[in-house]
Amino acid sequence: MKIGNVDLKEQPVLLAPMEDVTDASFRLLCKEFGADMVYTEFVSADALVRSVEATRRKLTICDEERPVVIQIYGRYIDSMVEAARMCEAAHPDIIDINFGCPVKKVAGKGAGAGMLRDVPKMLDITREVVKAVKTPVTVKTRLGWDCESKIIVELAEQLQDCGIQALAIHGRTRSQMYTGEADWTLIGEVKNNPRMHIPIIGNGDVTTPQRAKECFDRYGVDAIMVGRGAIGAPWIFKEIKHYLHTGQLLPSLSVSDRMEVIRRQLRESVARLDERRGITHIRRHLAATPLFKGIPNFRDTRIAMLQATTVVDLLEILHRIECEFLNAE
Repeated sequence: MKIGNVDLKEQPVLLAPMEDVTDASFRLLCKEFGADMVYTEFVSADALVRSVEATRRKLTICDEERPVVIQIYGRYIDSMVEAARMCEAAHPDIIDINFGCPVKKVAGKGAGAGMLRDVPKMLDITREVVKAVKTPVTVKTRLGWDCESKIIVELAEQLQDCGIQALAIHGRTRSQMYTGEADWTLIGEVKNNPRMHIPIIGNGDVTTPQRAKECFDRYGVDAIMVGRGAIGAPWIFKEIKHYLHTGQLLPSLSVSDRMEVIRRQLRESVARLDERRGITHIRRHLAATPLFKGIPNFRDTRIAMLQATTVVDLLEILHRIECEFLNAE
């Protein structure tokens, strides 16, 4: 699969863009575990144009994480075009337009998935961004605004006509947010549309190696994108790639190795931000990781872990959890 000059080989597995998740350190970690391409957090075009420092920092990428995609969102053509040019100056491999974020503060203001209610404007933005930069432009969107307006099959052709070089589709409507099951049927319909000639990337509920293979085999997509399944478990990329290549499940990382990954995320998060904000950031990964699922009588430890306010306290709790794991083996 190729996007412009970016060759991702066959059946690539990508890290989805996620706000407050896909920072530089997490992208590098996922890359080390086998992610074929990684995406930045969402970058607000308006904030970027206004030179908001926290937003500008999101453009910081490094060669070790390539190929890397910077994703932008917004509702105004001028700011999206200017933001795309600013992103291009950061030298990403690809620039992606977010027409899929469902959260109220984005979609409710007409950006992200909100654009699914104004397709002409979505197409205008896409067309102008493509014209403004030499970097390949892609789009990530959803099936439609709600179950009554699943427009993705027709929309995919329209976006392709705007000059995008790949399309990622999350198998839910905006109204679904992240509830229910992702519906890959229409993703497969887009892929199998003979009028489509750009790569189609499927996204939604890819949480196991077996599901990843099923999505490739059943729906014929060119790539799959892993989002929430990677939070707290970046090793999922290694597991998926191994299964795709061999048909065998990879033995799980040892508890000690997985705990060390979590400790590394904590250290890097604190180093990038500060102790308070770094711990707050890492809590989402701690809350989501499958590592702690099924541990009996874990509730009190979980609460203490998610309420810890210092690195020393959190590391001590993680050490205690690891010792309990090892003693149980």
